Amino acid sequence: MHTGTEKIDELSSEDLTRFILDIIHRSILHYGLWFTEVRHQMGTARSLGILKTAYERSLDIQMNRLAKVFGFELKGGLPKALVEMDRGDLKKLLDGFCANWLANDGVWFQAVEFKDGMNDAKRCNDSVWGQFSPIEAWSIKRLLNLPERPGLEGLKKALNFRIYAQINIQSTIDDGVNECRVQSARKRKGLDDYPCKSAGLVEYTYFARSIDDRIQTECIGCPPDPHPGDWYCAWRFTLKQ
Repeated sequence: MHTGTEKIDELSSEDLTRFILDIIHRSILHYGLWFTEVRHQMGTARSLGILKTAYERSLDIQMNRLAKVFGFELKGGLPKALVEMDRGDLKKLLDGFCANWLANDGVWFQAVEFKDGMNDAKRCNDSVWGQFSPIEAWSIKRLLNLPERPGLEGLKKALNFRIYAQINIQSTIDDGVNECRVQSARKRKGLDDYPCKSAGLVEYTYFARSIDDRIQTECIGCPPDPHPGDWYCAWRFTLKQ
């Protein structure tokens, strides 16, 4: 943007677009900071209940305001154009959002890595997964209306609705990731596997435990562990009686 500009009305259409996108970015950060502080002040369990209230109210407000601005219809509180969109196009939209999520994860990792090194990047990465996995589990349980303790069958259902499940190829026997987008990209570049076991132990353990607190997680293998050519990581989930 032009540094000499002092008023929004003086912005070009291009710079006004940049400003709007920056406002969206700030809004996302502010929303996340609210949840982070409520969790810090009130604990995870209570903050998730408050998040449910805030999310439902926020979605309703935002959809109605955007509908007025852009002139689109709502159907059940959702954009009618999306609800009635061709399912193939809707799936492409889902895949695009999930791919962007993974890209953002990589952008943050590399931003830390290039500035402070791999060790700090991995430390931040593992910590983020420790916080994100329970939230994603909570979101999926709410989306699927799973009971408090849905057992291993509930976990199998929930695993299919993780963001990662829309990006990677996985199978449910003991629960393994057959093709990982990150590792496959490294393989194409001739790089060694990314040593993701420390993050995986946090990610899968916290996710499974948040779906059902009786579920225990065991790593069968995950880089830097050696693995066969038909999968990258595998995890075993058992229900503690």
